[in-house]
Amino acid sequence: MKKGMEKIGKVLRTDYPNKGIVMTDEGPVKVACALPGQTVRITIKKVRNGNAEGILREVVENADIETDPACPHAGRCGGCLYQTYPYEEEVRIKEGQVRRLIEPVLECQESPYEFEGILGSPVHEGYRNKMEFSFGDSYKDGPLALGMHVRRSMYDIETVTGCCIADPDYGKIIECTLDIFGSRHVPYYHRNTHVGYLRHLLVRRTRTGEILIGLVTSGQSELVPGTMTSAVNDAAPDGEEALLSLYKDELLRLEADSVLSGNIRGILHIVNDSVSDAVKADRIDILYGEEYITEKLCGLEFKISTFSFFQTNTYGAEVLYGKVREYAESLGDLGDGAIYDLYSGTGTITQIMAEDTSAECVGVEIVEEAVEAAKENALRNGLSNCRFIAGDVLKVLDDLTDKPALIILDPPREGIHPKAMPKILSYGVEHIIYVSCKTTSLVNDLQAFLEAGYEVRKLCPVDQFPRTGNIEVVVSLGKNFAKPKDYVQIGIDAENYYRIKDNK
Repeated sequence: MKKGMEKIGKVLRTDYPNKGIVMTDEGPVKVACALPGQTVRITIKKVRNGNAEGILREVVENADIETDPACPHAGRCGGCLYQTYPYEEEVRIKEGQVRRLIEPVLECQESPYEFEGILGSPVHEGYRNKMEFSFGDSYKDGPLALGMHVRRSMYDIETVTGCCIADPDYGKIIECTLDIFGSRHVPYYHRNTHVGYLRHLLVRRTRTGEILIGLVTSGQSELVPGTMTSAVNDAAPDGEEALLSLYKDELLRLEADSVLSGNIRGILHIVNDSVSDAVKADRIDILYGEEYITEKLCGLEFKISTFSFFQTNTYGAEVLYGKVREYAESLGDLGDGAIYDLYSGTGTITQIMAEDTSAECVGVEIVEEAVEAAKENALRNGLSNCRFIAGDVLKVLDDLTDKPALIILDPPREGIHPKAMPKILSYGVEHIIYVSCKTTSLVNDLQAFLEAGYEVRKLCPVDQFPRTGNIEVVVSLGKNFAKPKDYVQIGIDAENYYRIKDNK
């Protein structure tokens, strides 16, 4: 098998998060976005140490279980993976992916552990409470587009007005935005040249219909063309100010004319001049209303600001946090020791735990805006046993010297920082609950816990991201004080996870 060769094969399975294993006449090939049961045509991209990777060119024959996608953007938009598969089959595939990653790591754990069946999301369409859309074009020098990156493309954008995992209100807001800025030929920000005005559109929507809209632009306001208003009236504002005012009025017209099913709580102009393509803010100007929305979750109310972390699937989050609460309750009486919620975001887990105990619950989060929201949320919910600290977990742990009764971890996708891990382990707590949004990162972190004498007691996958390749996993870990283990870390080919050597 050589680079550039074309092959046709059957997809045996899809490994986390989206790597299909295609069996060809010369052996298996890893191919992104190839799904179980499909027959596909691929091009070999590289062959290294006997392992081949390919690029999906065409689905020659669908799997028997596939149906026509409900989403008009399926196959082109890079956001979803399982639009053509029944949801029951999607969660079965995801459970298998987690098992294949986790079980090799835990095969030498002497104590038995319980791998609980996957919990699906109560809603798998229209569930997203936050979407970040990018400005660009769908082909070079094409008309302005606003949506998601095209699959396998760094630059092309698919306008996703019919996205099935978001409420229809998102599509209406995209249409309005394109009408205002596209018709006036306002340039989008080019990632290579760093020249342009329009960068992203951030939209958040609660289950009760509150909508927060944030237009993200560069500070290059000189690129905004003059307006017809200023041409008629010399006293009228020109350029950026007039255009943003017009944009605000048109969005509010959508609500007034009942085009939107929800109600607009706030419209923001966010200026971001960083070179990074991430959605950030150098300055936030409120064009209308408030800078936040409020959502109810697990019986509590949460104020969510523009950049606050909050689970993107509120329905699924109740399932996820319900499992965290269940694992915590199964531990019995933890005494008077505090509960540490590290990487706490807006303090959802911290407050859910605080409802069930009189002990102090401490949340640590690096985003100061999220911490301020967490403090407000605790007051809003009448919880006096919560304390929130703004700062990097790596540094804050130096000041938290008291041993907690329980540590809950909900780290970002890259997992726990390698320098923070020894500090977490140094507490020597008996119980840890780990909430993971990236299974490969979880597997890496489990290695450190196992080496420190912890054992996995229970583990449960929770599908927070229907139709996509992502999944959450909740793990209950317990300290085995009687028998520390001598684990050896061994890398396994290209998969960035670890097996544990046990006299082998």
